[in-house]
Amino acid sequence: MMGKLKVYADRMSQPSRAVLIFCRFNGIDFEEIKVDISKRHHLSPEFREVNPLQKVPAIVHGSFNLSESHAILVYLVSAFPGIADHWYPSDLYRRAKIISVMDWHHSNLRHGAVNYVINTVLGPATGRPLNPKAAAEAEKVLLSSLSKLEDIWLNGDGHFLLGVSQPSIADLSMVCELMQLEVLDEKDRSRILSPYKKVLQWIEDTRTATNPHFEEVHNILYRAKRI
Repeated sequence: MMGKLKVYADRMSQPSRAVLIFCRFNGIDFEEIKVDISKRHHLSPEFREVNPLQKVPAIVHGSFNLSESHAILVYLVSAFPGIADHWYPSDLYRRAKIISVMDWHHSNLRHGAVNYVINTVLGPATGRPLNPKAAAEAEKVLLSSLSKLEDIWLNGDGHFLLGVSQPSIADLSMVCELMQLEVLDEKDRSRILSPYKKVLQWIEDTRTATNPHFEEVHNILYRAKRI
């Protein structure tokens, strides 16, 4: 008996939101435990016992602890019955492609998006000063990543990554990444995203495919933008 799944998350964290949406959409019974990064809760001795790396999200499932959102999503697909195959296909080739795009995500799209948002808006909330020079460098990575998304990963007949008709864990992870741009000034967000029509449609398709959970989990971003 594994016991109830515990998900340690901060909804301002893109990977945390992906895990929460996945759990809610797939009817996984879990307890959400808030770890407020802005209040340094992730640095507490209590959370260090959960994840020695002191980052969110993290899960505890019985005696099993796991961190890193992509690993968590893969685990959840396997640990809980009834998860639709499209999230992480059993077909070896399709699964390998999803792993490929998720690996690309971390060193490209996430690298650019995180550093741009932190250095233009969210830095002070995490104890970092805004850094225009770092923001400019991050923007180059972000725009390059968006171009590759548009021309390579979304180059197919389907609505989702790799040209398929239903979302995978890669779609959810990467759309949650781009949703962080909601905290930007609307003019700045539009300047960055509006040239990429396939990307914009993909975000909407993923939102639609996972609602109402997508909107509920992202409400924190919409509130932050209004402040």
